Amino acid sequence: MTEAPHENRPESRGISRYAPALIPLVVFSGIAATAAKILYDQDFHGKNIAEIPSALIGTKAPSLNLPPLEGSSVPALTDEAVNGKLTLVNVFASWCIPCRDEHPILKRLAEDGRLNIVAINYKDRPENALRFLGELGNPYRAIGVDPNGKEAIDWGVYGIPESYLVAPDGTILYKRVGPFDDLSLKEGLFPAMEKARLSVGR
Repeated sequence: MTEAPHENRPESRGISRYAPALIPLVVFSGIAATAAKILYDQDFHGKNIAEIPSALIGTKAPSLNLPPLEGSSVPALTDEAVNGKLTLVNVFASWCIPCRDEHPILKRLAEDGRLNIVAINYKDRPENALRFLGELGNPYRAIGVDPNGKEAIDWGVYGIPESYLVAPDGTILYKRVGPFDDLSLKEGLFPAMEKARLSVGR
């Protein structure tokens, strides 16, 4: 008996029938894989995503006039809290798990004394923010609340935690997306602080 040509076999016709339906799935899988690489690969095209510069770097920091955290004795976050000081502006929230992971490092930096550390409390509830600081300690010399995220928009925030190193003259020197760790301190924040120190000494 003569065998049917491959393309005319019933099983081949069945596969061909479903092939068009598989095309969107294949395309979506490719897009998803690319997006995952961009988001999670810490060395995408040779750059650490967390260290990619902000468009604000080298420009004056947005003006600050945020209300204080209700129930806290820490001052409100205003221009007066940062003017003339090398300042780290940290954006945090009690519901942010990476913020909790980062907090011990901020406490260490605060104890170091070289930095004026202030905070924007982002889309949070005062009672939750107070509980967060009560549990983990408070490294901030000023805290401003941003319940609707409007202030964060001016700073270019798109995910927290984020931190901005601001020179005494108000220029944004460095931005960190995501929580600090020992490596990002060594390779990012500390060199930026040293550069700021040398610049002031000229």
